[in-house]
Amino acid sequence: MRTGRLLGAGRTADVYELTDDVAEGCVAEGRAPGVHGTGVHGIGGPGAWALRRYRDGWGDARAEAEVMEHVRAHGYPVPRVRTATRTDLVLERLSGPTMLEAIAAGALPPREAGAELARLLCALHTLPPRRSSDSTARVLHLDLHPENVLLTPDGPRVIDWANAEEGPPGLDWGMSAVILAQVAADPADPRAPLAHAVLTGLLSHRPPEPASGLTDDGLPEGGLTEDGLAEAITRRSRNPTMSAREVRLLDLAEELIRAVGAR
Repeated sequence: MRTGRLLGAGRTADVYELTDDVAEGCVAEGRAPGVHGTGVHGIGGPGAWALRRYRDGWGDARAEAEVMEHVRAHGYPVPRVRTATRTDLVLERLSGPTMLEAIAAGALPPREAGAELARLLCALHTLPPRRSSDSTARVLHLDLHPENVLLTPDGPRVIDWANAEEGPPGLDWGMSAVILAQVAADPADPRAPLAHAVLTGLLSHRPPEPASGLTDDGLPEGGLTEDGLAEAITRRSRNPTMSAREVRLLDLAEELIRAVGAR
């Protein structure tokens, strides 16, 4: 299997096509860079793979692969993993657009996309943790947004598990809400109206009971919690891949989340 041309360059990783001279001779395809990394999709087929490679000391592809195989074993929709080293992750090539591409093309209403993100979060949080003995802990993706969901003919597939941890589900909801709200709150970003609609769909389809902790101050009941939102904002503010402008938008993002969640 040989590494081919560069297909995408994200903030912490690159994706390359792979050719397998011994097997199918497939050429992998990839998507454009995502918010925090780079995913993999294209015209798929049996035996089709692509390489996602971390750079500059970022990431641990082996740990990411372990999480993906854990959730996949419990029926969660993720790409198959072929091999992994610390820097390299060879993944199943998938067919279909990202959720963001489908929204931009008018093929997927943004509020419906938000509802699908909510369903994916709820489904993930029903799975048992791999390591934690805390009965309330769950597997958390911590980067679930429209660029990290591929819409394949067989249904959505969640990619880019580099940030995955185990902990309270409210943090996962908080991270997704803050990522969307940072875009929605930016008047200079042409994607802001779409992100606002996706955020509305996400919070409108929260689970009926709080995932952890208590909510107040106008936050929606279920899924997103005060602790989860606060931790998500703190993490985003300390994320070294965030620009100064993105960090400055966090206060507006929090206000927007509260306003949308209170409706």
